[in-house]
Amino acid sequence: MRRRFISHLLVCLWVLLFSAPALSAQETAPYVSQSARIIPAGARVFVAPMPGGFETYLAAGLVKKKVPLVVTTDIRKADYEITGVSETDKAGWAKMLFMGTDQSRETASVKVVELKTGEVVFGYSVHKGSSFRGKQSAAESCAKHLKKIVQ
Repeated sequence: MRRRFISHLLVCLWVLLFSAPALSAQETAPYVSQSARIIPAGARVFVAPMPGGFETYLAAGLVKKKVPLVVTTDIRKADYEITGVSETDKAGWAKMLFMGTDQSRETASVKVVELKTGEVVFGYSVHKGSSFRGKQSAAESCAKHLKKIVQ
């Protein structure tokens, strides 16, 4: 009886450990304003400073995902401003010991505001439970979803 219990426990632990990373990445549907669904290709965007230097990862993500926007360092020359926040939770000893991974948990949210009207035209939030590349993964996810409304 005890042997059977231990084997069931080990099977449950095995399933839990190897299914958790697949279940941990959550992406929400992006917010797109009803009045401004499309950002024109070639529009100038200013990526505002963000905690932890996330703006650098986001600018790199825009380039890597080939989002057709022009990133500018002068907000006066920009048509849109991208602001946001990000948070990183490093893997603790338990995650490293039991799951055998040192991947971090990433959370990021961005919004795009049209500077002329002050209207929020796009918003997106991503939660990656086990992120192999950390902030880079979260930034590229934000850029990928932003690209969908740029035409």
